[in-house]
Amino acid sequence: MGHLPHAAAGVDGCRARAAATPEPRSFAPPSAGAPLGLYVHIPFCARKCPYCDFNTYADLDDVFEAYVAALCREIAAWAPRLAGRTVDTVFVGGGTPTVLTLDQLARVLGTARRSFAIAADAEVTCEANPGTVDRDRFAGLRDLGVNRLSMGVQSFHDDELRFLGRVHGVDDVYRAFGAARAAGFDNVNLDFMFGLPEQSPQAWARTLDAALALAPEHLSLYSLIVEPNTPLHGWVQTGRVAAPDDDAAAELYEHALDRLGGAGYRHYEVSNWARGEPAPAAGRGAQAGAVAEDGAGEPTRGVMPRLACRHNLVYWRNQEYLGVGPGAHSHLRSPAPGGSADRRWGNLRPVPAYIRRVTDGMPLEAFSEDVDAATAMGETMMLGLRLVDEGVGFDRFAALHGRDLRVVFAEPLRDLEDWELVERDAGCVRLTPRGLMVGNRVFERFLP
Repeated sequence: MGHLPHAAAGVDGCRARAAATPEPRSFAPPSAGAPLGLYVHIPFCARKCPYCDFNTYADLDDVFEAYVAALCREIAAWAPRLAGRTVDTVFVGGGTPTVLTLDQLARVLGTARRSFAIAADAEVTCEANPGTVDRDRFAGLRDLGVNRLSMGVQSFHDDELRFLGRVHGVDDVYRAFGAARAAGFDNVNLDFMFGLPEQSPQAWARTLDAALALAPEHLSLYSLIVEPNTPLHGWVQTGRVAAPDDDAAAELYEHALDRLGGAGYRHYEVSNWARGEPAPAAGRGAQAGAVAEDGAGEPTRGVMPRLACRHNLVYWRNQEYLGVGPGAHSHLRSPAPGGSADRRWGNLRPVPAYIRRVTDGMPLEAFSEDVDAATAMGETMMLGLRLVDEGVGFDRFAALHGRDLRVVFAEPLRDLEDWELVERDAGCVRLTPRGLMVGNRVFERFLP
């Protein structure tokens, strides 16, 4: 990827050079009271996994310092544009953020805290690979204000981990989880993959049982997708490995629904489960749509679990977020007659080009677009229907778009209800259990 000159170290250096970063293209000032998420991309890994099509790179250790300096400058450049906005969630993702040193992560998070008004109760998540962390590193993340950890475990079988190209083994998972608990993390997510070629139901069941034995607060389960331009895609094309079986993957997913539900986890989004305690009823940290417990002391339908990922809820509720770093996407909204105007963009992907452009004060955008009303409404439906119980609220849709979704989407709603794929009550429309299994077919009905 090429070597770039060593950048000035330290957060003060980042702040001093911030003016060199180009001002983002103009847009109307967004609503000061709306939630805002911040995504910080760290595009480095110890090793690139063969199934991954994210904007991540291995063997770029020599640009870490230059990258951190550039990232700090981009963050600081946004400060005047988002003055008056409160950042409710911060997500440091990748890649593997923990390949950076604690000092480098401290400079990034310190710049973010000086540049934005981060809520006192903000959820601050950092991704981690079980093979690249230890107790001291986790304790350091806690000292930096990280209060939620997301670890990419993927499997509790060493042969599956080798197939997936992971740098860790099963023993590393146990060590890392223990280190996280010892460091004081009480909000931990574990990621897993299912639908691997020839993965047996018994192997998947053992992975789920091992995960539940650790009692994490949150679980994310993703079906393996063969993405173009990945080594896995080449293996499937040449017959080196079998293509994933969609029907078999659906059976594994259904087993997870039963097993995790029986263990007390709330299935609140298509791929995500959290401990079932209800969210707080009020305050900035409360989840939209949360309601009180019913008379039996059980959470009523539509209550968001307390430890649902607040940052990802920003995406699923089609709210606003700023993404910084190469390849990061952003979505901001400004008031408009009868609703709101949406604009989104993404930064260029190559790391050296990103560093050069920040250093030279050049634009970072690889693409940008104003989202038309029909597309924005369709995306609110597509994203919101992923929320299993909450669905898409009629009031929230009207507040975002100035329209009644029951009128805008009268025809697809009627068809999908006839097919028993969606259901509605007085407050929202949501997927049925049948619709959950064919979600993509449902979502496409709302897109122009």
